[in-house]
Amino acid sequence: MAEEKAGIGGIVQLGFAVLAGLAVYGFVDMAKHAEIRRACEPLVQLRPRYLGYDRSAPDFNLPGLDGKPVKLSDYAGRVVILHFWTKTCKPCLEELPFVAKFAEQIQGRKDVALITVTVDENPAAIADVVQTVFGDKPPPFPIAFDPENTIVRSKYGTKLFPETWMLDTAGVIRARFDGVPLAGEGCDVAWKSPLLFSAIDALKGPAVCDISVDPKVDPRPEKLIAACRR
Repeated sequence: MAEEKAGIGGIVQLGFAVLAGLAVYGFVDMAKHAEIRRACEPLVQLRPRYLGYDRSAPDFNLPGLDGKPVKLSDYAGRVVILHFWTKTCKPCLEELPFVAKFAEQIQGRKDVALITVTVDENPAAIADVVQTVFGDKPPPFPIAFDPENTIVRSKYGTKLFPETWMLDTAGVIRARFDGVPLAGEGCDVAWKSPLLFSAIDALKGPAVCDISVDPKVDPRPEKLIAACRR
């Protein structure tokens, strides 16, 4: 009888151990999925044209507005927002004040950087734009020049402006926005939306958004992000 009770007790203990193990597994799995949702939702709400996590951003070394070189790899370890524009693009000029305001908000932060690249020829070519947007103050972000399109078009494939890319701390392209990036159901300019800050924080974490969106490859998820397209 004692042996029988001991056997039953062992089975009960084993059952509790199994249930505890399943509970822990379920909690870990739930936490993992919650982290993935946290990493994914802000990016999706920003409605990018490209959303993925398997492409490394091409490095570049371009002359800057202040005469110093602008090198992408110098910003390794940070979330990088890479913005392509040109003075001949009206939406670009309308967007620049929003970009500048956002850059002022992140000044002093060591975890994120905003870099802009123009295909205009040199500082003299955009002097009027710089004066109009920034006045006598220096721009709150680096402006690099790629007049030959050796980076913007040849390496990134950009043909229409403006275009904005978000890179994670490992230099992986996580999102691309064609035109002025918009956010949320209200289709507001993303540069003044809290969603952009949420996306930056998500790109600093270990989890990645497991949705890949590129209409050229897979148009099915397009309906999730197309509502604000102009």
